[in-house]
Amino acid sequence: MLADALSYPLDGDSWIRTVLIGGLLSLLTVFVIPIFFLQGYYVRVLRGVTNDDPNPPEFTDWTDLLIDGLKLFAVNIVVGLIVFLAMGVVAVIFGAGSLLSAGGAGGDPGAAVGGVFGALGIVGFLLFIAFALLLGYVAPGMFANFAREDSIAAAFDVSTVIAGVTSIEYLTAWVLAIIVALVLGTIASLLSVVLIGIFALFYVQVVTYYLFGRGFADGLAEKRGDSTATAY
Repeated sequence: MLADALSYPLDGDSWIRTVLIGGLLSLLTVFVIPIFFLQGYYVRVLRGVTNDDPNPPEFTDWTDLLIDGLKLFAVNIVVGLIVFLAMGVVAVIFGAGSLLSAGGAGGDPGAAVGGVFGALGIVGFLLFIAFALLLGYVAPGMFANFAREDSIAAAFDVSTVIAGVTSIEYLTAWVLAIIVALVLGTIASLLSVVLIGIFALFYVQVVTYYLFGRGFADGLAEKRGDSTATAY
């Protein structure tokens, strides 16, 4: 799987053009709009991989590319809101505990109640960290299902997403993607000082999205008893 992922961005006759455009868009993300074109390209990577297309996409049909990028941005916004709400609940509990503890003295019942709230806040904070880590694991699967079905609602299709991400194929791909992002991403970041790193970072992003899509598709196929899981 890793060998396929590393060679994937370099397949096809137009890979040089694709990497050049991707790198230039990455360089121009300071103007915001190019971000959505890049996100749209990553959606195409996920869509192609999850639908058994061995060829990397090209930068064509720019309007559709922008729309796909905006859709992925919308999915990210919803995921971000979920995290924000969870963080808000923890903050309210922890804050209430702090206020009650500060307001109570000696045998004041308020202090005891505040202590309970404070303890709940700490437990809630630990649960929030666990939830954030879990969401970081599940989110790429949500993105993959969104791209596969070309539907924002598919990102929140709980049964399908869970089926895909609770597979050894997805776990393996996710771990590989994290390793690639840490190792190759760090090298590419260091190379950014001589500009070539910008293009390398785009390459790394494509590799990680390939791995997420491949792992999700293979895991889902395995769970559903489909023997035609991606084999390229």
